Parts: sequence; C-alpha cells; structure tokens
Amino acid sequence: MAPSESRSIVVTGAAGLVGQNLIPRLKARGFGPIVAIDKHLANTAILARLHPDITIVKADLSQPGAWQDSFAGARVLVMGHAQIGALTEEPFIANNVTASRNVLDAAKAHGVGYMVHLSSSVVNSLARDFYTESKKVQEAMVVESGIPACILRPTLMFGWFDRKHLGWLARFMQKTPVFPVPGDGRYLRQPLYAGDFCEIICACIDKPQPGNGYNISGQEKVTYIDMIRQLKEACGARAAIVRIAPNQRGGFLAVRTANAEAVVKKLRDRMVFADARGGIVRLGPAPYISDAQLRDAALAFCESVTTLS
Repeated sequence: MAPSESRSIVVTGAAGLVGQNLIPRLKARGFGPIVAIDKHLANTAILARLHPDITIVKADLSQPGAWQDSFAGARVLVMGHAQIGALTEEPFIANNVTASRNVLDAAKAHGVGYMVHLSSSVVNSLARDFYTESKKVQEAMVVESGIPACILRPTLMFGWFDRKHLGWLARFMQKTPVFPVPGDGRYLRQPLYAGDFCEIICACIDKPQPGNGYNISGQEKVTYIDMIRQLKEACGARAAIVRIAPNQRGGFLAVRTANAEAVVKKLRDRMVFADARGGIVRLGPAPYISDAQLRDAALAFCESVTTLS
C-alpha cells in the first residue's frame, strides 16, 4: 500500500502506549494523513504537542458522535483502543465492546477497506477476567464485521509512554520498601518492546495481511525476577525484592500469611480468584494465573503488609 496515497489512516486509542509510539513511525514512512482518536485529555494534549501536523479527535468511542465522521475518506483503520484495568466490568464492556461496535459501524458506513486490529495474547489464554473476556468478544466482532482485517495479539509490552505495564511496576517499586515476587521468580517472560510492535503494525499497513492473525512476543526470553531486577536498576528504585515462597496444594498456588483474610479481600477486589484456608491464601488453579493477576497478587500482599503490620 503506497505511502503516497492521500486517503487517511484512522488510529483509535491513539494517545496510549502503542498509539504514541506508532504515530511517529507512520509519519516517518510517509503514511497519512493521520486521524488520531482518543478520550484521555492529558494524553491527547501530549500527542497534540508532539504532532501538531495530524488531526486529533477527542472522543469517547462508546458514545455515538461527530467522531464517526472522521472515518470519511479513510483507507485504513488501526483499532487500538482498549480498557486494560478497572475494578468493575462496566468499563471493559463500554470501552472494549460497545466502543468497538461503534468503531466498526463507522468504518463500514464510510467504506474503510482494511484494518489492523490490536488484540491481545490473553485471547488465547485460559485466564477468565473482565479484560480477557471483553478482548475475546472484541476480536470476534472484528472477524464478523466483514472488514478485511489483520489481527495482532501482542504480549506484555514496554517502552516510551508505558504507564500501565512495566511503567506501573516501576512506579510501584519506587513507592514501596518491599517488592514481592511470587515463588522463585524463575518463570520465563518475553516482553515486547512497543517500538518493535509498531514496526510490525506499519509493515501490515504497507503490505496488507487481510484474514491473517499473528501472536507477537519479544524475541528475548528473560525470567520474571531478572526482569524485575533490571527494572529496579533502570528506575533507580531502592525497594528490596523479596520472594514469596509458594507451594502447590491441590493444583492451587498457596502462600502462608498471618493476614490471609485481608489479602484475599484485596485480591478479590482486583478480580483475582483467591480464598483463605486458615492462615493460607490460595490462588489459582495455579496454571491459570495470568501475568496481570500475578502483579495484582504481589501488590495485594505488599499492601496488606504495609497496611496491617
């Protein structure tokens, strides 16, 4: 697809981690005009300051509005909006399901001929939580829309403008004296650099891949605890990295703590399945705990220590 074409590229979720890294790469390749849509006021202000030459639309995609006219004349849609974290189901439904339905309807109404959908690796996992279930619905909607689409499923990402993944862990690490790591921390991770992922998106626009789906992860394998150590060094945190010794009890990840009931409450507030048996907290079943749930579990344990000690 020639960069010189004058029809626009619409990017939803454009002021988030992926969007902020994608837009300069689209510009560098000569793709455009670019229409960037996002509802986060502070992030869109940053995007506008960095890229005054693109069209920025501030809008809540879960609500019909004038933003739908932004799809007029568009040739490509990069669907990147997503609700990643919340304590209740409603934001996930609004931003991953309802918003996606509205976006797809607008794209079809204006004859957009191709899209790159930014899904998630969680759709292939055994995890059951609000984010996972809503992303599965979102991907199914894309397939059923009839718009030729390439689907990309990235794993955990990091990079510039990362405030929800490793960026969140870094901020947490800078604020707490103890950073808990479940188990020995030797489980492997393959974090994906957002810049590399954006290069893949650009390639899928340059040479369209309709009907194809790709699972995307980083090429380098690193253990979780080594990743946390590198993160600590990079952000200059002074928190002590402490392993929480787990064991297996009937297929569950079990941790002994004097504050079992309080820890379970905090875990359940974060939609992590857990229960207390005496002084033992059970998470699991252990094989089904997602990366996000492990992070939430670590946070809950640390909060219980600082709040209840």
